[in-house]
Amino acid sequence: MWSSLWRSRDRFSLDELRYLIDQLQKVQIVNNVNKDFVIEALRSISELITYGDQHDSNYFEFFMERQVMGEFVRILKVSRTVSVSRQLLQTMSIMIQNLKSEHAIYYLFSNEHINFLITYAFDFKNEELLSYYISFLRAISVKLDKNTISLFVKTQNEEVVSFPLYVEAIRFAFHEENMIRTAVRALTLNVYHVGDESVNRFVVKAPHADYFSNLLTYFRKQCIDLNGLVSETLKNPDSDTTTAILAAVDEIEDDLYYISDVISAGIPDVGRLITDKIMQLLILPLLLPSLQLDAANDIQIGAITSLYLLCCILRIVKIKDLANTIAAALFCSPEAFIADSETKLNGYVPDHVHEIQQPENENVIEVNGCSKQIMQSLSSSSQVRTEDIISKGVSHSTLRDALLSYITVGDDLQVLGSLSMLATLLQTKELDEIMLDALGILPQRKQHKKLLLQALVGEDSREDQLFSLGSSSIRDEFNCELDGHLQTLKDQYGVACSSLELGTTPSAHRFQVLHTLVSLFCRSNISPETLWDGGWLFRQLLPYSEAEFNSQHLKLLKDSYKNCTCDLLEETRGTWPDLLVSILRDEWKKCKRAMEASSPPKEPKCILFPLEKSSADDVLPSESSIISGEKMCKVVKVFVLLHQLHIFSLGRALPDQPPTCLPSDIPENSRARTAGLDASGPKLGAELRLVDAVPCRIAFERGKERHFCFLAISVGTSGWILLAEELPLKKHYGIIRIVAPLAGSNPTIDEKHSRWLHLRIRPSTLPVLDPAKSITHGKAKTKALVDGRWTLAFRDDESCKTALSMIIEEFDLQSSEVKRRLNSLLNIEGSIDVPDTSLQPSEASSSTQTPSNSS
Repeated sequence: MWSSLWRSRDRFSLDELRYLIDQLQKVQIVNNVNKDFVIEALRSISELITYGDQHDSNYFEFFMERQVMGEFVRILKVSRTVSVSRQLLQTMSIMIQNLKSEHAIYYLFSNEHINFLITYAFDFKNEELLSYYISFLRAISVKLDKNTISLFVKTQNEEVVSFPLYVEAIRFAFHEENMIRTAVRALTLNVYHVGDESVNRFVVKAPHADYFSNLLTYFRKQCIDLNGLVSETLKNPDSDTTTAILAAVDEIEDDLYYISDVISAGIPDVGRLITDKIMQLLILPLLLPSLQLDAANDIQIGAITSLYLLCCILRIVKIKDLANTIAAALFCSPEAFIADSETKLNGYVPDHVHEIQQPENENVIEVNGCSKQIMQSLSSSSQVRTEDIISKGVSHSTLRDALLSYITVGDDLQVLGSLSMLATLLQTKELDEIMLDALGILPQRKQHKKLLLQALVGEDSREDQLFSLGSSSIRDEFNCELDGHLQTLKDQYGVACSSLELGTTPSAHRFQVLHTLVSLFCRSNISPETLWDGGWLFRQLLPYSEAEFNSQHLKLLKDSYKNCTCDLLEETRGTWPDLLVSILRDEWKKCKRAMEASSPPKEPKCILFPLEKSSADDVLPSESSIISGEKMCKVVKVFVLLHQLHIFSLGRALPDQPPTCLPSDIPENSRARTAGLDASGPKLGAELRLVDAVPCRIAFERGKERHFCFLAISVGTSGWILLAEELPLKKHYGIIRIVAPLAGSNPTIDEKHSRWLHLRIRPSTLPVLDPAKSITHGKAKTKALVDGRWTLAFRDDESCKTALSMIIEEFDLQSSEVKRRLNSLLNIEGSIDVPDTSLQPSEASSSTQTPSNSS
């Protein structure tokens, strides 16, 4: 029998199909002897049926006539090998996926053979067999519609009482293999999107409705596991958990998108069911209790993870009731949730333990980088007491207060987390505007639009009340709607929240948020990237005229701007003044894009990782030029942000470029002009005049001393140290052999050898400016650059001092030009005095051991 299989036949012919079916019907038992033939026959039949579906309908007619589906079931029953079961499932999947004829699909689904395969007791200990089985079920689900779905259910009194395809699939909904989970979820969505009312009632009735509860329970476990990874990273920043966190984040977001897809399928009551389960299993017992500053050690999820999860839920799961319930819960005290939290994780250590930083200067009291003088000035014109702003270790009246406290006294990640939460709420379209107003994050232009609309429809046409944000009618509407949401929270979830204090208005809450953000911009220990997120939120809330913006706010922003201006001026005499203007122009464009973007600069998941480390952390000494450069970049970022916020607060349009001055021409009497250099600067191998050059010696290799002529030259904002070889046949001319940056050279005459001049030679560029060398979640992609060290030997003491004076003189010219270029930018409205920080040559020569830069 088996030898006849190899006789010559047209592979894609009806005779071949007839032959295969005839041979298959002769098989009485499948064992190791004939399993290869059976597997090949099953595979070939699927190919022929697919081919016939596209070319000749007689193929499938013959398939039905010979009742091959029944033969498949018989082969499965007499088979003793897993490989045959696997091939049978693959054969069915291939046919179902590729058949285009509705008649053919209906025939495959219209007998009990397909349901027999669905409910057959396969040996799922074989993981590969399980994968083929799930693929088979998924292939069926793709072909479901309102006509075919009835072939897979059993009904009684017009109600579905059995649906094996769905029930068998969700058994594996939480399998450890991601591909299986994904396939099951795709199947369930295909079922939900059919829109059959009787099937929809079936999936939301017990016990099948448990699937949704189990889905949220599984999601809850994923959240707790993520928190464990985040807590480990925060306790041990050097631990290699980044990949694991990213994988966990991807899975959590996939889960939420699936939940959102389930809701959008339109099954009655599923949205309410999922909302209730999210609130009861995750948000109320785990996420919200952790938001208080003094969270107990037995809280299962830390504040950082909770803020991220809340942002994800609001962004992805678009349920109006869920969004409003979460927002309303922020007006409850933390104790309202802790009392109802019954599930605790023993031994949990919270994300952060915060301490108030002790100031080094006893004359200045600082709270996490914000001087108490500023804080008192901030609170003096608001309803927020200074004690409330700087208090720590005490319970705050509501979770909303805790969120604002994170911004004023929290660390970088807590500030970023709180800002992300507020920004997410502001962008949540499902959230009622009254809730945004209650939280204090409804942009005032939207408030005016709302009031104007009320006036146009006749609710309140008096002009004196149109823009009166504290009017009694608005306050009454505000309190009434908010109390309704709080009552819903109590009735549905048993969380009792007291109403807001009498007289509270949206205006008071809005100004409280503005006060909080202004206090953030006064803090010196928060990263510029986090401040940019705060700037984005600040701009969303900021009114468009100074009359609507508290004058005290404007004063505090100006004070912070002045402090930052002083820091920027120090950088004009620092290690990298030659890059200062270009970096500032680049950061200006980046900040403008970030402030005007539709979303905050950072995604919420950024709060799960430690802040990006300096590329020189634990590698370079503190006096390294690389560290000085990174510090300068941070100063520039903060300066640009505060400058742009000031422009926004005045209601002015933000220019595309910062108002810096144009470069000046090279003076005729300058050393650069005398040497024959133009604005492009020196080039290796180029010829120059050696006027004022000082002969010196230097050894770049042991025992190989070389003779050069030394020159220090500045052109505009750039400056260089040049070593040239004198031309023997052309007097007073030389060839440039070595070029090094002038800034950051820190010239120092040796204490024991007064003819030796020590120089630090920094890199020509900053690694932080190269995206390819940027830091990714705390890990540098390349090795950190190190500074070079030169020791130049001169003929006598006077020559050495001349070289030192030349460096100082040219650096002063370079620094002055940088300061001139920035002058119009620094003197905002002409109100900032620019201090003179130049260093005179006499001062430098009297303290030659002190480098003349800021690093």
